[in-house]
Amino acid sequence: MTLNQAYIFLGFAIVAEVIGTTALKASDSFTRPVPSLITVGCYALSFYLLTFSLRVLPTGIAYAIWSGVGIVLISLVSWLYFKQSLDLAAIAGLGLIIAGVMVINLFSKSVGH
Repeated sequence: MTLNQAYIFLGFAIVAEVIGTTALKASDSFTRPVPSLITVGCYALSFYLLTFSLRVLPTGIAYAIWSGVGIVLISLVSWLYFKQSLDLAAIAGLGLIIAGVMVINLFSKSVGH
């Protein structure tokens, strides 16, 4: 597997995790069956896809990207879809997460460029 393929799997894993987390909110503490099933299915798919990226990427790096990008995306989904507010401190923190992911990808020798 190439590095590009690993990142593609990682990207799909992130999308599945964000869909699962969005459905988790809609599941109303697992009291609604359809969103609950979507949550469980998407989380399982996300972890499955993550395993492919771990064939090439170091575990810590893959997990940092997976969780960091997932946090930013689910925050955006929550803001747009659930109308949850983000204050200046939250936006600054999300910006720092994005900066961290960029530093890892652009400058870290841990990821084979």
